[in-house]
Amino acid sequence: MEVTHPNYGLTKSTEEAGNGSTCINPLPRAVIRPNSYVLLDGEWKFALDLDDQGVAQSWYVHHDYPDMAHWPGSIEEHMAAAKHLAPEKKTWYDKVVAWYEREFPLPLKAEDGVAGTMLQLTFGACGYETQVWLNGILLKTIEGEDIHRGEYTSFSYELKHESLKQDNRLTVRIADTMDADIPRGKQESHVYKRGGIWYQTYTGAVRSVWLETVERNRLRSRVGVVSIVEDNLVRFNLTTRIHDPGMYTLKLFVYDRGAELKDPIAVDKYPLALEAGQKRQRVVIAIPGARLWSPEEPQLYSLVAQLIDENGYAAEIETHFGLRKIESRGCCVYLNNKPVYLDGILYQPGNATYEQIRLHMLAMKKLGCNLVRIHIAGVDPRIYNLADSMGMLLWVEVPSPHRSSQKSREAHREELLRMLALIETHPSVVIWSLYNEDWGAQDIATNPETRQYIIDTYHYMQLAHPQFLVVDNDGWQHISYEGRLKSDLLTAHLYTPDLHRWEQLLDEITGGTLNGVAAFPLVVGDPFFYRHQVPLIISEWGGFGFADYGGPGDGNERAQQISLYKQALRNRNIAGDVYTQATNIEDERNGIIDELTGELKVPAGLLNSREK
Repeated sequence: MEVTHPNYGLTKSTEEAGNGSTCINPLPRAVIRPNSYVLLDGEWKFALDLDDQGVAQSWYVHHDYPDMAHWPGSIEEHMAAAKHLAPEKKTWYDKVVAWYEREFPLPLKAEDGVAGTMLQLTFGACGYETQVWLNGILLKTIEGEDIHRGEYTSFSYELKHESLKQDNRLTVRIADTMDADIPRGKQESHVYKRGGIWYQTYTGAVRSVWLETVERNRLRSRVGVVSIVEDNLVRFNLTTRIHDPGMYTLKLFVYDRGAELKDPIAVDKYPLALEAGQKRQRVVIAIPGARLWSPEEPQLYSLVAQLIDENGYAAEIETHFGLRKIESRGCCVYLNNKPVYLDGILYQPGNATYEQIRLHMLAMKKLGCNLVRIHIAGVDPRIYNLADSMGMLLWVEVPSPHRSSQKSREAHREELLRMLALIETHPSVVIWSLYNEDWGAQDIATNPETRQYIIDTYHYMQLAHPQFLVVDNDGWQHISYEGRLKSDLLTAHLYTPDLHRWEQLLDEITGGTLNGVAAFPLVVGDPFFYRHQVPLIISEWGGFGFADYGGPGDGNERAQQISLYKQALRNRNIAGDVYTQATNIEDERNGIIDELTGELKVPAGLLNSREK
């Protein structure tokens, strides 16, 4: 199989070729396999299924596709470019169904029939609903789904040898709606219409798709990392995928990525009796003299994990990890047992290419930020590898539904679990938000079921993923149960263009006032009395330049205003803040970094209050 350098942004696959950087892991995941893969990006046949008749009419068996479309891309882009669609059919308002098809030859390695291996088909992200046929046969995901639901994370299919031919036909049906019960982030829905902070939908074939060879019995590309820095122990959560039950040995090798010597610094092995199917297993390894990961010193280690069968064959994966500990302790956030002030910035990458994301991240580092809050959207997964290596803390959020219901809560939990499986490797990810400003939990103050779901999810995160801090509902209306906050941070979104009013708000909130400081009360449920027993984060502020908001529009005036607001924050007992925001996007024109070039519109170091 020929190895092709792929692009997993929302643009053509050749976009990255000239960026001058070496891509250590070109696939959108934390795990590397010593295998070969072939990218299926490029021109695909395309047809819009206006009446949703394609399944009934067996388009997966045969269909005459009138147009071509470039994958990766969005249905919206493909509709706009389609030559055979009437102008009034080039946008969608309620539901959209699109079909894609392409042919591919049987890769040489698969044709050779290497013992113990198979082909795996992976979509970097696609949806919201995705169905896939190979040569007219409906495929099931590794998890057993006929229809994969979700559009922000990758999913895979194992291709049976008997289903493959010398020349193969891959057919994909993608459906999406304005359903407010499914995770949408800031894309418009039946509840929130486009305009202001609500954006145009961007759905469909949004990330790359590829074929790769994998072993029948292997470790999946899902590695969780929990480190306890006091004892130099690392807990790895690994997932096995087995077709042939039996005795296996899991063997781990740990390497110091920065060391000149390439001998492992730690080795251990673990015997496992494995049944057919998928199983998650935690193992622990000691790393003597381990150095910790931090923004100032982003120390990374390499993990090579082998699943060895009874014949001695080793199926191998490799990833990187860092040892770090994040805590909410009293009034402060602690990183590696030292208090750290979070100089954050809100980031909404939208449909930026990976190269633009890289420039944005470098610019945020120049501003003096040690934290980036990736705001409630899907994002190119390579941002996590980038943050790990450059030393940037990340605050991630589950893309929210837009309506509170049992269905929306179930979809929210499924999205959270999919994201966790693929992101829990990265030391840079330190904070998770379950909800933001009540979106998808609008009845949080009045509905016990909504609060109970969030409480249960918070408790689950504490037990299963203790390497993260968790925010229940960012901005306001945090949940109190028996006077205990069900959030590791008390966060508030405060907006005012008036400096005097800003100082008043900060005095009130740090003094314990929970009502009248933000758009809604800061805490709901049982009474909660704030006495600095939990870190206070002003997780959104600024907004200067946003339409009808006020405040300075000129770059110099804006920089001066930001400096004064920042000084007021640091003069009070606050654990961190998140300036809003990094770049312009659609109607939100309050960015301080050029979205195309990554150039700063304000002086470097403006948001760094840790060294002043």
